[in-house]
Amino acid sequence: MSIVTVFFMAASVAVACAPPPPPTPTVPPAATATAATGDVLLPASTPPFDTAGWQTDFTRRTVAWEEIRSGGPPKDGIPAIDAPAFEAVSAAATWLSERDPVILFQAGDDVRAYPLAILIWHEIVNDVVGGQPVAVTFCPLCNASIVFDRTFEGEVLDFGTTGNLRNSDLIMYDRQSETWWQQFSGEGIVGTHAGQRLAFIPSQVISFGDFVERFPEGRVLARPESIARSYGANPYVGYDSRDGRPFLFDGTLDERLPGTERVAGIAVDGTARAYPFTVAAAQGAINDEVAGTPIVVFHKPGTASALDSGAIAEGRDVGSVAVYARTLDGQVLTFAANGDGTFTDAETSSTWTILGEAVAGPRQGEQLRQVLAFDHFWFAWAAFHPGTEIYEESSARN
Repeated sequence: MSIVTVFFMAASVAVACAPPPPPTPTVPPAATATAATGDVLLPASTPPFDTAGWQTDFTRRTVAWEEIRSGGPPKDGIPAIDAPAFEAVSAAATWLSERDPVILFQAGDDVRAYPLAILIWHEIVNDVVGGQPVAVTFCPLCNASIVFDRTFEGEVLDFGTTGNLRNSDLIMYDRQSETWWQQFSGEGIVGTHAGQRLAFIPSQVISFGDFVERFPEGRVLARPESIARSYGANPYVGYDSRDGRPFLFDGTLDERLPGTERVAGIAVDGTARAYPFTVAAAQGAINDEVAGTPIVVFHKPGTASALDSGAIAEGRDVGSVAVYARTLDGQVLTFAANGDGTFTDAETSSTWTILGEAVAGPRQGEQLRQVLAFDHFWFAWAAFHPGTEIYEESSARN
């Protein structure tokens, strides 16, 4: 069965309308999520597609119309989760394996896991974590897991799916203004807020087993009871094959890496760099410097690909990556992998986990600062960050 057939089979079971948005939650006083992109609005022109059912201001856009294409499902055809329910790890363990990938997001003491086994069917979860309104998003076609602050210019936005793609990446919309937003970049590309950005919030994709070990009292997104889906199944079987061409991607592939090679992408002060998972897995820990900031990229095996086997739990082991600043209390640390999923710094001989916590040694109890990084397919990272650098072992900066 072709990936195209699988995709449209998945789309055919999607409902045409998302449920009504929940009541707007209280906005924390300090919340903010707006910034100009610097992009120039393009001249107004008529979109070359049907705009029925949209209240979007199509006179405002930052991208060419031909860059936007239909992904198959209609507006809200892939339904966002607007009233997420959560369960204890013991309940989640009845259907998730230790290898299942989950998005870890924490706000204060509120720690939650969002299984890709659910997000692969819904792509967006509108949630409030630790009092902070957030959108937890996953675009399967780009393997892009991103968390956004939903508070924008003092207003809490609720997001849905447009059914459209750009560079094979999900285009979201907010239900308040119906602006279209690029999931990969957080940029408003069509509508009232075109030329502005949502704020990224750091998150991590780790194995469910690692989540349970560290947060046994954490909460896990539960499978929605009102929408029937084959949770735990992957509708994009074999999509992340290194030999395949990305689905619904019209751009020119950057052939420095295979299109669906996983990379940890970092963009800081005009410098964009990609760290291939294959290199990270071989080294275990990469000590580097980006835009003057010493960083470390950790890799730990044990996390399944959500886009490989028909059953996500049976996907091949791609592992997890995490990126941290390696300066702590003025001291720059140099890390090495121990071979058991932990890491040791040469300066203090402390032992650290994939979550950046010191669990033994002089630094025990201390925490590395997480660097905003993205776990994406190479073709998408290169499309949105043309000219990006690729980390090579010989370029390490200790």
